This record gives sequence, structure tokens and C-alpha cells, in this order.
Amino acid sequence: MKFALCNEMFQGRSMAEICETARDLGYHGIEIAPFTLAPSAEDVTYKRRKEIRQTLEDHSLEMVGLHWLFAGPKGLHMTTKDNQVWGRTRDYLSCLLDLCKDLGGRVLVLGSPKQRSILTGQTREGAWRRAVELLSSVLDKADELDLTICLEPLSPEETDFINTVAEGMKMVRQINHPSLKIHLDVKAMCSESMPVPDIIRSVKVGDIGHFHVNDSNLYGPGMGDVDYAPIARAIKDVGWDKWLSVEVFKYDPDPETIARKSIEYLKKFWPKNG
Repeated sequence: MKFALCNEMFQGRSMAEICETARDLGYHGIEIAPFTLAPSAEDVTYKRRKEIRQTLEDHSLEMVGLHWLFAGPKGLHMTTKDNQVWGRTRDYLSCLLDLCKDLGGRVLVLGSPKQRSILTGQTREGAWRRAVELLSSVLDKADELDLTICLEPLSPEETDFINTVAEGMKMVRQINHPSLKIHLDVKAMCSESMPVPDIIRSVKVGDIGHFHVNDSNLYGPGMGDVDYAPIARAIKDVGWDKWLSVEVFKYDPDPETIARKSIEYLKKFWPKNG
């Protein structure tokens, strides 16, 4: 098991500063939100991509992948009936595949709740069909680049489209492509009626593409009421041993404290992975 740190809570800091903090705390990798690099992935020059990749290597860190894929630029939506918007979203996802590959990443976490929620005039069946078509259109490219798109179920508070791991797995199975897998996120799974450990055990390890660790209170693991002891047992039971990425949504008192407390808590369950 390796631990990664999502970079957006350090927004405004240089990549070198972020990497130094992550390395010193014992993290093994960095996961990047594209909007922290530029308003659009298209604006990240090849020179800048090489610099970021080199910075991670200089700090002995791995580039895990990308998340918050459609948080910017504006005007993206994956389930819309508007062909122009849908086409722009498809093209941008293809652009993100190139960015991820250039940075040395392996996974792209597709969450972006606002950019997938069902719009007025769209049916649930229509939204589902549009999402399937969009993902299907880029998965062969992902496979060629040795990348995996990870579909992230999110809570009903965030979106009305794909709220449970079971729903997400339904789409993964329907598309049936080796470069599409399910993404597991503790905060999101806490919104389901089934206990988080049971949700984890409901998925085969080969169907899991990536894993975010956090708390239902939007802070890091160990910073709220979520008990990771049964979650850790379930993770070990299914055989997931790749990455656990710390993704938080509240950044107080400061990113360093959150990053430190999170990895100290995770090491209680994976003591040999520090």
C-alpha cells in the first residue's frame, strides 16, 4: 500500500513546496487537480508538464493521476443533451488523458458532480446513455496510453447521478472496458445505507481503479468520527494494495497539519508503509 496526497489543499504553493511536505511526512505520491495548474488543461504547456514530472522525481515521489477533472474550464457537462457542450466535454476528457500521461500518472478520477448532474429537460435514462457514450468514446485511447478512468459515485448532496457504488458498478459492467474501473471514496460511501466495509467487500479488487481516504466531515482520515479499523480490514480482505489518496475539502487549520494527521492515522493500520 502506498499513500498519496491530493494537491488542491495547497493551492497557491509551488509544486516543489508541496512535494517537499509530502515527502517529509512519508507520502509516496501526489495526485493533481488540473485546475490548480491552469484554468484549462490545454493551457499547461509541454515544458510545464516536464517540469512538474521532474519535480516529483526530484523528491522521490510518484505522480498518481488526476481528479476533479471537469472543475474547470466552465461549460463542461457529460450528460447534457446539448451536442456542442457534450462534444466539448468529450474532447476535454481526451485532453486530460494526454495531460495525465505527460505528467506520469496512471489514473483519472471522474467525480465532478456538477458537471454530470441531470439537467432540466434530460431524463435519467438519457443522462445514463450520454455518460456511457462519452466514456466509451475515449476508453480505447486511455488503453493505448496505459491509463485508467475511475468512475466515482458521489453522495446525493453533491449530485443526482450515480450515488452508490452499485450504480457505478452497473455502468462499469455495461461498458465493460479494461480502462474503466470503479473509484472508492470513504466520504462518499458514508452517504450510503450499507456500511462502508460491506460496500468495499461488494467489489472485486480487479474492478477497483483508485481509492480516496477522508472523513464524512470533509477532513482527512482520523479527523472525524469515521472508524477506519473495519474499513482497513475490508480493504485488506478484498486485496487492495495500490494507493490510498488523502482528499479533503476543508483546509483548516492548515494543509500541513491535515496531511500529517492523516498519514499518522493511516500508519496505524498500515505501519510498514510509512
